[in-house]
Formats: sequence, C-alpha cells, structure tokens
Amino acid sequence: MRFVIVVGNPRPQSRTLAVAVAAATAITRAAGLAGEPEVIDLSVLARHLLLPEPSAAVEDAIDQVTTADLLLVASPTFKGTYSGLLKVFLDRLPPGSLGRAMAVPVMLMGVREHMPAVDAYLRPLLIELGAAVHGPGLAVLESGLDDLDAILGSWAGRVASELGGHAPAAVIAAAQAV
Repeated sequence: MRFVIVVGNPRPQSRTLAVAVAAATAITRAAGLAGEPEVIDLSVLARHLLLPEPSAAVEDAIDQVTTADLLLVASPTFKGTYSGLLKVFLDRLPPGSLGRAMAVPVMLMGVREHMPAVDAYLRPLLIELGAAVHGPGLAVLESGLDDLDAILGSWAGRVASELGGHAPAAVIAAAQAV
C-alpha cells in the first residue's frame, strides 16, 4: 500500500510536519500496515510551485500523491482555513486524480474556534479531487501537543477501521495483503 503524507506548512521542519508524521505512524500501527509513509513537505517545493517552467520535484510529488492508496494531508490553519501553499499544490492536480485514495485531513491550529476547519474546508477540497474521506478529520490544538499520543490513539483506531469499511478497493486489497 502506498501511504503518502502531504504537509502544507511553508515552514521547514514545522510542528505540522511533526503532527502529520505522528498521525501517520499511529494509523500505520493501528491498521497493522507495513512500511513507512512517504513524506512530501511542501516547504521544500514552495519556490517551484508558481514558476511557469516545469519542475521535476513538483511533478514527482504530484505523481506520489495521485498514485497513493492512503493520503494524509496536513496543514496549519491560516486565516481560519488551510494554507495557501497547500491550495497551490492541490490546484495542480487534475480533476478526480485522487480517486484511488482514501484521504485523511489533519490540521494544526492555535485556537479552538478553528477546529471545524478540518471538516468544513479541507475535507471538501479532498473530496472534490476524488478522494474517499470517511470518518472525522483530525484537528489538533497547539495547546494539546503535549497530549498528542493520547489524542492520536483513539482517532487512529477509527481511521484504521475505515480502511476495512469504506476505503477504495485498492486500499482494502493492500491492507489485506499485509
């Protein structure tokens, strides 16, 4: 199973990246998946995303995302929604290009009022691109980072159960092969 993480924080080595990797690790354990997820940190690609000439690194990242069976998409909240960097990257994907993937939206936020953003804004964007998005997205408050393991435990179990219940056929087959 190809498990890919996309992190839309413009800061390298961000807390969003750390939360995304921890969430992916928790899902991998809960679902009994083999291997490590591939990580696309968009902060590395940021300067290439709006250039008129093609970029091999951006094209490789697009290929990784469009061939993923399981996709974890993480962003900090900026102005109450996902980052512009993530939007610029996802806008490069063709319509329906996430149709083979189950996607898991994850957002890191500073204030409780932004918690609905993960399901109100990021989920619909992933669905628009064709991904199957079942179960709750993960909204993590910065003030809860010290309790991240506790937050991820039950959430990852719910995501893992979705792999067998509502996931696309490619994800189910890959999970059963493990």
